[in-house]
Amino acid sequence: MSEATTPRVPDETGVPDPFLFMHPTLKKNYANWDWHERLRPGVLHHMSKTGESIYTVRAGTQRQMDVYTIRKLCDIADEFADGHFRFTTRSNIEYMVDDRDKIEPLIEKLVSEGFPVGGTGNSVSMISHTQGWLHCDIPGTDASGVVKSLMDMMYEEFIKEEMPNRVRITTSCCQVNCGGQGDIAINVQYTKPPKIDHDLVANTCERPAVVARCPVAAIRPAMVNGKPSLEVDEKKCICCGACYPPCPPMQINGDDSTKLAIWVGGKHSNARSKPTFHKLVVANLPNNPPRWPEVEECVKKILYAYKDNARDWERMGEWIERIGWPKFFELTGLAFTKHHLDTWTGARHTMNSSTHIRF
Repeated sequence: MSEATTPRVPDETGVPDPFLFMHPTLKKNYANWDWHERLRPGVLHHMSKTGESIYTVRAGTQRQMDVYTIRKLCDIADEFADGHFRFTTRSNIEYMVDDRDKIEPLIEKLVSEGFPVGGTGNSVSMISHTQGWLHCDIPGTDASGVVKSLMDMMYEEFIKEEMPNRVRITTSCCQVNCGGQGDIAINVQYTKPPKIDHDLVANTCERPAVVARCPVAAIRPAMVNGKPSLEVDEKKCICCGACYPPCPPMQINGDDSTKLAIWVGGKHSNARSKPTFHKLVVANLPNNPPRWPEVEECVKKILYAYKDNARDWERMGEWIERIGWPKFFELTGLAFTKHHLDTWTGARHTMNSSTHIRF
C-alpha cells in the first residue's frame, strides 16, 4: 500500500494558479513574447522570442450560463482547440491554438453555434456587468437583460473593428457600480428613500446592523405602532439602497423609484491618458424590461456620435475632453440640464465659468 498523503491546504486568498490549465505553448513561453498582431476581428497572433506562435480566437458569450452551454463550449474546445480555453472579465471566451490551420474550423463552429467572433482591437467588446438578481442582494434591475438588448443593437460593432478605438461598456444593477468605469456605463439609480413595512422590521431585521450599514447615518431606531422599527431622515438619505440587503422590509425598488442613468468617459487603462471616472449624461430613464428601448436609444446616439466624430485612437473620454461638453451634448442630441452642473465648493473650473458662458 502506498503511503497516505496529506491533502493540499486550499489557498483561499489571491488569484488562482494560472499555470494549472494553461496551454503548453503559453506555459513554455511565459514572459517571453516578442510581438503580436490581429489577423482579423476576434483573432490574435502572438509570436515568442523562440519563434513559436499561439493564436487566440475570441468569441462573445452570455455571462450567466446554463450547464448545457458550458458543456457545449467545452466540447468545442476538446474538438477544435486541444481542450484549452479561458474566459475574460467581459465574459468573452478565448480558445488558444498553436496551428494556424485550426483557426477557420474553430471560427465556423463557434459562429454556427451562435457565438460571434470579435471584440478585439477598435471594436465594442462584450459588456462587463454585475450579476443582477441571480447573485446580488441589492439590485434594482437585472443587468444581464440590459446587456442582451444592447449587444443585439451593437452586434455589428462587435464583429467588426470600425470604431476610433476600443469601446468598453459596463452595466450595474445598482449604484454601487460593480461594472466598473467604462466609456459608456448604464447604472441603476434609486430616486426615492426606502418604503418601510413597519410590521415586518422587528421580526426580520437586526436593527443595529441596518443603522450601521447606512453610509450617511440617515437611519435610526424608532417605535412605530408600539413595535420596534426604523425611520429614515430623508434630508440625509442619498437613496443608495444599502439598507435593503440587511432589511428587506426597507423596500427600495419600484416603478416610481428605480430608474436607469447613463455615464460616459470612464476608463481603467493608463494608455495615452490617465484613468478617469465616468460622468453622468442622462438620468431617470425608465427601467423598462425586457428590451429597455429608452436606454438602447440613448446608448446608440452616444456610440455613433463618437464613431462619426472622434479621431483615430481617441477613447470616449479623450474625445469629449477635446471637443468639450457643450459640443458633446450638441452632437448626441441629449438634453443638458442643471443636474449636470458640478457645484461643489471650489469646482469653478468644471462649471464653464468664464466671461464666455456657453450655457
